[in-house]
Formats: sequence, structure tokens, C-alpha cells
Amino acid sequence: MLMKVMLVDDEPFILQGLSVIIDWEKEGFEIVKMASDGQEALDWLRDSEADLIITDIRMPKINGVELMETIRNERLSNAYIFILSGYNDFKYMQAAIHYSAMEYILKPVQKEQLIESVRRVAAKTENRIQEEIDSRRMHRGYLMQNMMALLRGKGKEQNISYVKEHFRCGEGTRYLHICLNDLAVLEEMSDEEVSELKESVYERVSHYLREDTDHLFKDFFVCEEEYEIGFVYFDYMAQERSFTEEEFMRALHKTAQSGSERLPVILLVGKRVKDITKISHSYGSACVLRSFIGFQENKGIYYYEKEVQISPSKTVLCKQSLDDLVKAIEENDTISIHKSVDALFTEMDRLDRTREIVTMNLNWLIFRLTSLAAEQEESVNQDEVLSFISGSVSKEEILRGSRAHMRRFACEYAEYLVQLRKNVSKGVLKEIENEIKERYAENLTLRELGQKYYINSSYLGQIFRKRYGQSFKTYLNYYRIKEAASQLIRTDKKIRQIAEDVGYRDLDYFISRFIEQEGCTPSRYRKSAREE
Repeated sequence: MLMKVMLVDDEPFILQGLSVIIDWEKEGFEIVKMASDGQEALDWLRDSEADLIITDIRMPKINGVELMETIRNERLSNAYIFILSGYNDFKYMQAAIHYSAMEYILKPVQKEQLIESVRRVAAKTENRIQEEIDSRRMHRGYLMQNMMALLRGKGKEQNISYVKEHFRCGEGTRYLHICLNDLAVLEEMSDEEVSELKESVYERVSHYLREDTDHLFKDFFVCEEEYEIGFVYFDYMAQERSFTEEEFMRALHKTAQSGSERLPVILLVGKRVKDITKISHSYGSACVLRSFIGFQENKGIYYYEKEVQISPSKTVLCKQSLDDLVKAIEENDTISIHKSVDALFTEMDRLDRTREIVTMNLNWLIFRLTSLAAEQEESVNQDEVLSFISGSVSKEEILRGSRAHMRRFACEYAEYLVQLRKNVSKGVLKEIENEIKERYAENLTLRELGQKYYINSSYLGQIFRKRYGQSFKTYLNYYRIKEAASQLIRTDKKIRQIAEDVGYRDLDYFISRFIEQEGCTPSRYRKSAREE
């Protein structure tokens, strides 16, 4: 975008000469106004904007000094100001300094001098813009760090204070996952295609939220899923639109889905909590809900309170059949698994096998199996176990009476537990560490590595976390950022090129990750390192 220039002089031939003395467009400028005196310039500035004002000192009505004084005192413009004068007079120079004029140029204006001056304006503007961008990114990065601490349930008083100071809060809050919801399709798409699709959803929802767009987190690092956008909701958002909470969520979902015919978008709404200090409870429930939706009917919005319900006191829970099935799975006894599945289906058939009955019994089974996995391996991640289960069980198949489907899942899960009991990490993790070092710029996934090394990807994720104290994805991103930091110091490559070299196609995402890990933007990191 060209910078805007206003020329002010009471001599028409001087105005004309200034307009052609240099190639303004080539230097990155455009002349948007030529005023014949200071009053005309002020009238124009009250409704329009300029980045650079070049004005004569001596003019009728309002002279150049009075023009500068009014601009600065009334804060009409932050434009850089050049003073033109035919007089090498100290009092004019003094006035120029007092009102922060950038240049004092004696007439007749020399082409080379003017080019040099406008290039200084361009450089200063570029630096100012970059500093503003860096400042916004730093603020966003710090906000995300403090918000992550709250989401993880590790927020201290300083985290809470920072979020409350820089984040519009209120009573009644929920954490939401806004998800692209067809994993099979997403895994066939390139990183760029997924990023573009996610960005389009983000832009639409941002427009809907208006001034609350900072409650939306496109790159929320506490969330492992690449297909989700995080959102922190407060009651005032619905109230200011004269909506109920459910009306707000329906409008939010409609906005997110609009223009995204390629994939369904869903909202996973965590449980309601009192205020931001309790947001970790809502976040945790939204993560659990993510894994449960595979067992629920297809719809656009899922509320934790409505979807995840377990009531053992109700007679529709086939508790004995479920206990027998869990025991058979634990012992990896195929014959007993088949018998227990048959018994479970027979009992559900006796109860007419309604959707509510299937949901109740599946939810109970899921909790039992998740607990069973945790008993086998203390480092087991429940979200990953739930993801394994949800990818293997279809409630629709069970509703249709597919005992074979349930038998297959139960046998697969029994084998999964066997893997948890085995010490398969020796050698495999070293190989995966080498894969990261050699292929960090590629789209590495646990699923691909699990297939390559013949190990269940969910279990691989668990033993990786146990060995390195962090998830595979977090470790991969940490390695990428360290490599990027090294390139910033060792090379003169542009930041966008470095981002691509280490595996990031989205520059903003790369910069956010860099701030989160290194505490400053890439440009500031490079500048500081070279100064040292």
C-alpha cells in the first residue's frame, strides 16, 4: 500500500514542481492532496489521513508553523512533517524541532535531498509498523501462555490477573472446541488445504464475534488437534445480542459452517463454570466430549451436560454383562469376549435397545475401559485412549444389532491392553527421535510412525510422553523452533523462508509458536542475537 502525501504551498508552480520532482510511486508514495494554504490543509485533515505532510513556512491565512501547532495540539494527524523554507532562520528551525518536524529543507528543493528524506520516512514507517506488529504478537503470545496455564488447571494468581487485565471476562463461562469434523477427509488433505480451511472458519467466526475476536484461538497449543479452534465464551456475549445461550451457540455454529460445504463444522461445548478461574474444568470436559461424539447422533452442537451422562442407578444399565465383558477384555479371552458381547446384546434387546439405552451402556463401558488402561500403564493419557475407542466403535452399528462389530472392537482393545503391558519402547523411541531430527520439516504424525514401526499409535503417544515428558507433537514443534532459531542467527534468509524450511506453511502460526517458546518474535530474536 502506498503512503499518502499532502503538499502545502501558496505558490502553484512550487506545488506542481514538488509533485513531479521525484517518482513518488516508485518510492512507495502517492500524492493525495495539494493545498494552497494552511487552512485548506487543516480542513482536509479533519476528514482525511496523510502519512507525510510537506509544507511551506510562509503562507497566507495559516502559516506552516501554525499548521504544525494545530496538527499536534488537536492531534489531527501522526504524519511525518517536512518544512520547506527559503530562509535559513533559527526561529523557524526551532519551531520545526518543537513540533517534531522530521526535516527542514531549504528552497530550492534538491531532488537527491528529497529522495533521501522520503526514503527515511519509508524506513521509519516500516520499522514502526513492524514494532506494532511485534508488540501485538507479543501481547497475544503472553495472553496465550497465561490462558494455557488456566486451561491446564495450573493457573497462579499472576496468570489470573494478567488474563483478567487483558481479556474481557464475565460471569458464566464455557470452553468450546470449534472442529472440522471429518477426520478421514482431513487426513487426505495437505497441510496447506487444512490451514486454509481452518483460516476461513476463523475469519468468519471472528467477524461474528466483533470486539470479542481475541477470545478465539486458532493456534491454541494446549490443544493437540490441528483441526480445532479454541473459544472462551462468557454469558455477556449472548446477552449483548439479546440471545439465550443456546441461540448464541446456534448462530455461532451457523456462521462457522457457512461457506464450508467441504466439511461439517461442529461445536463441542464444555460444561458451564462460574468464571475464568474455573475454566480448566470446562476445557477438560470439552476434551472428553471430543471423544464421545463418535457414539452420539450426528448434529452441529454438542453440550457436555447433555451428551456425557452416566446413571448407574437406572435399570437400563446392563451392569453384570458389562462387568463380564470388561473382565474378558482384560484377560484377552476371545471366547469369553464373544460370550459376553452376546449376553450384552441379548440384555439390551430385552430392553428394546433404544438409542438412550445404547448410549448409557456404551458410556459406562468407555469409562471402565479407560480406567482399565490407566491401571496397566500409569502414564496412559485418557484423551488418547478415548480417541482410540471412538475410532473403533460405532453406535449406529450397535443399534443395527452388529454383534460382530462389538466383538471386533473388544478383541482389538484386548490386544491394545497387551501392548500396554509390554515394554516395547526400547529402540522404537530412539528410532522416532532420529526420524524427527531427519524429517522435522515434513508432516510427521504418530499414525504414520506407528504403522512404520508396527506399534499402536495411541500407545506410541503414551510411551513417548512418558519418556520425554511431553507429547510427540509438542516435542516436534520444539525441535522445529530450535532449528528456526539457529537459522535466524546463521543465515540471512527471510523469516517466511525459514518458517517453510522447518515445516510451517502458516507464517502467523510459526511466529506465535516462536513467541511461545523463545519469548520474542523471530525478528527481535535475530536482532538481539546479532547485537550480542
